[in-house]
Amino acid sequence: MRTASIKRKTKETDIEVAVNLDGTGVSKVSTGIGFFDHMLDLLARHSRIDITVKADGDLHVDHHHTTEDVGIALGQAVKQALGTMAGITRYASIHMPMDETLSRVVIDISGRPVLVFKVDFPRDKVGQFDTELVREWFNAFTINAGVTLHVETLYGENSHHIAESCFKGLARALRAAVAIDPRAAGEVPSTKGQLGG
Repeated sequence: MRTASIKRKTKETDIEVAVNLDGTGVSKVSTGIGFFDHMLDLLARHSRIDITVKADGDLHVDHHHTTEDVGIALGQAVKQALGTMAGITRYASIHMPMDETLSRVVIDISGRPVLVFKVDFPRDKVGQFDTELVREWFNAFTINAGVTLHVETLYGENSHHIAESCFKGLARALRAAVAIDPRAAGEVPSTKGQLGG
């Protein structure tokens, strides 16, 4: 089983994360931020990755540190669980509808962290959650997972739907990209013989 656990403690947050890439999409998430928990639940369910997140953060300040640090820890856990990346499919491209919204998410588990994030939110907040933190989370996850990730909302009007299409799109892209390709079992999917660098 491709699993990993990460503990991250700073003066701002105390976070424990666990993932099972070969799971069934079980989610045990508690960050103290309702909308963010909802997005992480969607990520687990639609990626079929079991995700556990327990986060205690300085929510009396705002949601920024908790959101970003969960992205860091979750990215590190996914990278650790992937190990040598032998046999993975590596690439995936998804178009994800959410009612009136359509987003495209494209991933390359390359070992080279690059985020291209072309998403505009009509509103500054969804409930109490700052929509600018969606990009912060994706950036933290991308850098620490070591993936190349392109996220673009092609159109949409509702900020909740836009965020949800991005997280669901990532989920489905991850599901496809981390899957073991039976025709390439044991092979690192690179002509260089390794990923990263």
